[in-house]
Amino acid sequence: MKKIAIFVDVQNIYYTTRDAYGRQFNYRKLWQLIAAQGEITCATAYATQRSDDQQTRFHDALKHIGFTLKLKPYIQRSDGSAKGDWDVGITIDVLETAKEVDIVILLSGDGDFDLLLKKAITKYGVSAEVYGVPSLTARSLMDAASIYHPIDAGLLL
Repeated sequence: MKKIAIFVDVQNIYYTTRDAYGRQFNYRKLWQLIAAQGEITCATAYATQRSDDQQTRFHDALKHIGFTLKLKPYIQRSDGSAKGDWDVGITIDVLETAKEVDIVILLSGDGDFDLLLKKAITKYGVSAEVYGVPSLTARSLMDAASIYHPIDAGLLL
């Protein structure tokens, strides 16, 4: 049975599915699809921490499905923009985990992860799969992936 690790860039998936489809991503459906392919040995969702009930319920739902949640404080800048980037944390965790699994699955459309996937594939020989919204996923990330899975209506609530 293949060992699988899942890494979710929660903010990226939230905004891309909202912007492209006006709907939310179905994490339970994703879990069922991936669990049918092998043993999920690690599943981490990276998100920002805000103090509102809706987000707390969402985080609890992710934990209930089986995800480990890693949170960073939500920082609102004086110019109105926000910060809560997990790119470095995701990168470190993928590289530390890739040596222990057969498949690394990344949910993100962020092209900054293309080098990460190339490194994981060449150094550890893993299959690196990406789930992302086609119109909002960087071409470089799609190209770096062993397999690209477009997020479409079948993975939405």
